[in-house]
Amino acid sequence: MNKYRKILFVCTGNTCRSPMAETILKSLMPDQEVISRGLVVLFSEPVNPKAETVLANHNLKIANHVTRGLRPSDIEEDTLVLTMTEEQKGRVIKNYNTAGNVYTLKEYVGEMGDVTDPYGGTLMDYEDCCVELVRLIKKLVYKLAEE
Repeated sequence: MNKYRKILFVCTGNTCRSPMAETILKSLMPDQEVISRGLVVLFSEPVNPKAETVLANHNLKIANHVTRGLRPSDIEEDTLVLTMTEEQKGRVIKNYNTAGNVYTLKEYVGEMGDVTDPYGGTLMDYEDCCVELVRLIKKLVYKLAEE
């Protein structure tokens, strides 16, 4: 049992990276509360079709995802917030007045750098992002189990 009741993935628009990360973690930790949000969500839209395709190719189904913007109520004391980039981490800390439990995904699992945004790229760009997320989230699962 890990110390976080909820794990929150954050990216820019909540159309590809954070919903892919949410789907992957839910497949590995089905009893864990996992959600995803975006920092810039102007209107509700479904997950990017390329993200949905690559998830399906990994036998993962994203069910009825609709983009949602990050709200202060999404972040509680026992929420682990994982962003895809350093810039996003800084925005979460500044705009939501929270510094505790906010990390980039790579930082949290002991790596450096950002998870590259495949938006506007080819299907292979989305595949590369998905493969990287699967690897990082497996490391996340192991780290959470150790805590």
